[in-house]
Amino acid sequence: MIKIQDIEVKSVMTKSNLPVADFSVNPYVGCTHACKYCYASFMKRFTNHSEPWGEFIDVKYWPEIKNAKKYAGKEAFFGSVTDCYQPYEAKYKRTRTLLEQLQGSGISVSIATKSDLVLRDLDLIKTFPHARVSWSINTLDESFRREMDRGVSIERRLEAMRQFYKAGVETTCFISPIFPGITDVEAIIRKAKDCCNLVWMENLNLRGDYKGKILAWIHEYHPELDTLYHDIYTKKDRSYWMELDMQMRAFCEAEGLPYVRNDDSVRSRHGQPPVVVNYFFHEEIVNRVNERGWSNGDCYFLSKKRNTDPGSSCRTSLGLRLPMYNT
Repeated sequence: MIKIQDIEVKSVMTKSNLPVADFSVNPYVGCTHACKYCYASFMKRFTNHSEPWGEFIDVKYWPEIKNAKKYAGKEAFFGSVTDCYQPYEAKYKRTRTLLEQLQGSGISVSIATKSDLVLRDLDLIKTFPHARVSWSINTLDESFRREMDRGVSIERRLEAMRQFYKAGVETTCFISPIFPGITDVEAIIRKAKDCCNLVWMENLNLRGDYKGKILAWIHEYHPELDTLYHDIYTKKDRSYWMELDMQMRAFCEAEGLPYVRNDDSVRSRHGQPPVVVNYFFHEEIVNRVNERGWSNGDCYFLSKKRNTDPGSSCRTSLGLRLPMYNT
């Protein structure tokens, strides 16, 4: 049973000096999608929840934003450590409430989700300048998807992507995390390429509590992959990702898709083939300055400066820091 509690916060807009965006937005603490590989599960160390990851959510309530115009020209990233459109959003509408408070302010929004509930807010989202919505899809196999998360089906995610794309909103197919020997990246791109502007590819990175859980699952259900996962995640052998990089470069060339590494500043317009971005080698990412001071390609990445405040940021599956939440 999901434990739900209301919490009051001073603000849901977490100001950040990280290049992810100007503000990070997480209307909930926790996420009932309960992804086995979720990097945000480490948050329990700071939120004092005894429940397993995926079995609790805190619903945030904040003072109404009176002067939203102060955010004009800024960027907000929705969902760095939660899914803003997890099922309970249908009841509590905290994400929609914030969008309504920010509408017309001139702030741009980027939303990451595994849900099609975001379709409820399509008319609202498309009023924001430079709005972008991404869906995480790392398989077309529903049995594997059900093993890994409680989100909606892959087909429902793709249909939501199609509808946003058709409405003129920039969309991203986020192939993440790529499970070596399991995720069919080419098949996903073929399925999504007509309804997205970007394809991001991110490798599975294992650390913390979920490393053992994922490796145990691999051993039980795919023992033939034990050696491969040992090489990648114990011996730190990068050859699999290097070979996949070459494979994807050749695939994209054959399919007529632009292919870049560690840079999503290149954009495709609606009706053009999506740009495929490889984020396998995150340690190579450097800050690239554009007219706003950060490139779009840096929106998920941090400089080498260490942030010691555990409440201000978290690590993605790549080990990159993202802003966390206000309490």
